[in-house]
Amino acid sequence: MKDIDSIQKLNEQFKDSDPQKVLEYFISNYKKEIAFASSMGAEDQIITHFLSQIDKSVRIFTLDTGRLFPETYSLISRTKSHFEINIEIFFPDTANIEKMVNSKGINLFYESIENRKLCCNIRKIEPLKRAFKGLKVWICGLRREQAVTRQNMQMVEWDNENQLIKINPLINWKEDDIWNFINKQGIPYNKLHDNGFPSIGCQPCTRSISKEEDVRAGRWWWENPETKECGLHAKK
Repeated sequence: MKDIDSIQKLNEQFKDSDPQKVLEYFISNYKKEIAFASSMGAEDQIITHFLSQIDKSVRIFTLDTGRLFPETYSLISRTKSHFEINIEIFFPDTANIEKMVNSKGINLFYESIENRKLCCNIRKIEPLKRAFKGLKVWICGLRREQAVTRQNMQMVEWDNENQLIKINPLINWKEDDIWNFINKQGIPYNKLHDNGFPSIGCQPCTRSISKEEDVRAGRWWWENPETKECGLHAKK
C-alpha cells in the first residue's frame, strides 16, 4: 500500500466522501489491523462517535503522558461511559521519564526545542510505537485548517516513519463544522474548550488563547509555528 499510486487513488476515491464512509471502508478492509489514536480532542470525539456507530469493537487508544489536564482524565471516563466502549491507555516508560527529569529537570521543555522534542519522544512517540504493533492503518483527527504544519496533509497518507497507512477522515472540516456536529449530536468534549483552549495537550505546554489567535497558538506557545509538532505527525 505504500506505493504512491495506491494512496493517490484512495484520495481520489474519497475526496468528496463523508467521514463515516471513509471509516467504514477501512474498517471493513483492515478488520483487526486498524486502530484510532485519540488525543481526546474535539475532532477525536467526533471520530469516536462515528466508530461507535460503525463497530464498537474497533480498537481505540490514547496516550497518558503523565502531564495531562484533570479535565482530560475526566473526559476519558465520560467518553467510555457515553459510547459504551473501551479506550486503551498507553503510558511512557517510567525509567526513561526518571532519567530525563533527573538529568534535565521537570520542565526541561521550556529551555530548548531539543529538550521539548526529547520530552515528547519519551512521553508520546515511544508509547505510540508500542500501540502500533500489529497495525496496518491508524485513524487520526487531523484537519488542514489546524496549523501551517498540516496544510498539505491528505485524507489518506503513507506514514513512512511507522510504515502504516494514516487516514484523516476530518481533514477538510472547518472549526464551525466540528462544533456544530458536537452540539447537534450531544457528544462529550473537554470542558477546557469552553475556556479558550481549542487545542489541548499536556498541561505545562498548553495555554488558553484569545479569539484573534490561531487555534494552535496555545500549544508550545514559546516556539515558532513551523516547529509546533510533537513528532506524531511531523513529515520526514
